[in-house]
Amino acid sequence: VQLQASGGGLVQAGGSLRLSCAASIRTFSRSARCWFRQAPGKEREFVAAISWSGHNTDYADSVKGRFAISGDVVRNTVYLQMNSLQLDDTAVYYCAQGSRYGDIWSPRGMDYWGKGTQVTVSS
Repeated sequence: VQLQASGGGLVQAGGSLRLSCAASIRTFSRSARCWFRQAPGKEREFVAAISWSGHNTDYADSVKGRFAISGDVVRNTVYLQMNSLQLDDTAVYYCAQGSRYGDIWSPRGMDYWGKGTQVTVSS
């Protein structure tokens, strides 16, 4: 499975961006599609997840109410709508496919990764 993330860019604080993550094939592993992000000097952290069926979503506390993850089954693409962007949302955003690692969404639980897309929020 190849994942291709796109949609990053430079935006002012308070603005919006929509990231896309297209998969080369649709797997039958029933794994989730996730977004992680990594800011300079920090560890990669979970942002949002959507189940294989698209019926269940999960978010990091830091983005709840501002970000929304959704999926397009026909296009095999997952989106991350990011609103009310803040300076500390600046990071490289990665899409991934995998499962929970124990009870948490962790990079350790992901089986496939896409190349990151840079999101920069300016004041």
